[in-house]
Amino acid sequence: MNAAQLRDFMRSWATGVAVVTALLDGKPVGCTVNAFTSVSLDPPLVLVSLTETSQTLTAIRDNHTFGVNILAENQHHLATHFATTPPAHRFAAVPHELTTGIPTLTDALATLTCSVADTIRVADHVLVFGRPRRHTSPAATTPAILYAGGYRALA
Repeated sequence: MNAAQLRDFMRSWATGVAVVTALLDGKPVGCTVNAFTSVSLDPPLVLVSLTETSQTLTAIRDNHTFGVNILAENQHHLATHFATTPPAHRFAAVPHELTTGIPTLTDALATLTCSVADTIRVADHVLVFGRPRRHTSPAATTPAILYAGGYRALA
């Protein structure tokens, strides 16, 4: 199976959309991800997969902390923004705050701050395992959903 075939297969899997954030040299950095999941409840662990060349990954490795910001269905523009805007400009005009020293998106559906439990390099990505430290409760709205290469609404 080649990359295009795997990508085509994965389009059959609906996922949420999040922005992973961290601090790099005192400045916020972040990127859009859909490879985020809960790994364990005892102990609580989550996982995010980041490309090995990601500036966000560099920040996470430097600080051993990161944030996960789950996007709402009306925030598709933020998913696109954090996926396509040059890293130095991603936080321009995006409301955010520092939550225990970790940047979080002010208007995200829900946020989670984590300390790094472990990292594992796999091919051209790094799996980052996080210990959840603090979260915000979900807002009264529905999440952004990525399916078949586009954003969808829950029925």
